[in-house]
Amino acid sequence: MNSSSAHADSNSPAQQNIVPQDERVRKEGSLKRFLGRPEFASLAGAILVFIVFGFAAGDSGMFNLDGVINWMQVAAYLGLISIGACVLMIAGEFDLSIGSMIGFAGMMVAIPTVYFHWPFWLAVMFAFAGSMALGWLNGYLVVKTRLPSFIVTLAFMFILRGLTLALSIMFANRTIVSGVGDLAAADWLGSWLFTGNLGSGLFHWMAAQGWIATAANGQPLVGGIPKVIVWWLVLALGASFVLARTRFGNWIFAVGGDANAAKNVGVPVKRVKTSLFVFTAFCACLFAVLQVADVGSAAADRGLQKEFEAIIAAVIGGALLTGGYGSVIGACFGALIFGVVQIGITYTNLNSDWFRVFLGVMLLVAVLFNNYVRRRVTEAR
Repeated sequence: MNSSSAHADSNSPAQQNIVPQDERVRKEGSLKRFLGRPEFASLAGAILVFIVFGFAAGDSGMFNLDGVINWMQVAAYLGLISIGACVLMIAGEFDLSIGSMIGFAGMMVAIPTVYFHWPFWLAVMFAFAGSMALGWLNGYLVVKTRLPSFIVTLAFMFILRGLTLALSIMFANRTIVSGVGDLAAADWLGSWLFTGNLGSGLFHWMAAQGWIATAANGQPLVGGIPKVIVWWLVLALGASFVLARTRFGNWIFAVGGDANAAKNVGVPVKRVKTSLFVFTAFCACLFAVLQVADVGSAAADRGLQKEFEAIIAAVIGGALLTGGYGSVIGACFGALIFGVVQIGITYTNLNSDWFRVFLGVMLLVAVLFNNYVRRRVTEAR
């Protein structure tokens, strides 16, 4: 009787509901989790920039529909390459050849189209294949030689820029190869993916209803959403999904955090890094194709210093220079800040030369702010 009662007491509901608490598990508030997000600094910076230009240029047309499309287009071009730079930085590597790849890929589109009379779609496929092969070569050299990616891609930055200049002089006897715009617009692939606007019918209908501004001839000032903005949004959503929801995304963070530890648990470190160099080259080539199709020409100086702007946008977005931490959404906010400031300065009385000063200040502030927030969050834990 006593033993059965003791057994009953040990299985009483009160005792069964007692769950031992793990001291290592600690709940965090929503605000603290938000402050710990890598994109927090860039979001705060974007809000601050909008407030500043809302007061400085609010009545200048900067925030009209045509003004919004202008700075969104600038942000979208930078956003394309900042996504590639951010993902690669999360994996602990750099690619300083992004800007030179833009110029070289543009020549790979323009020269075959104009001088060899290739169809535009074939030249685009050739440019993507060539760019991604060069990206693979960058990654292969980095993982094979174990040289810092800074050194390897710095060498390719000069090689590609020199090839771009040499090829343009060889074929066009000048640094610009023009005559691509009409060929791109008439091509089935170019007109579908790279030229024109999306939603032109909708914007014309809104103009007819008097909802958006029109020109003197009755045509809307904004004929649609430029394709580069659409590409930017699609690429950002896709890269964010991969980072947050897939095993490959976990591999990227693991490789950037500690490559040796990741390798010991079965992560294919070399394959991950090489594929990210290929992806970065893809982003640079996409930038070049969209730019050539929009402007109608390729130039040897296209993409100059874009590699630094892409890295700055990624750092503003919360990416660590040492790897293992970052956010594609944050990098996109960093690119948005660039676009707003670069175009916004033209709507004010400020000299546009101050834009470069702003870039340096934003980089320094972003690094200091990110380090401060992460240190506070880490100490609180």
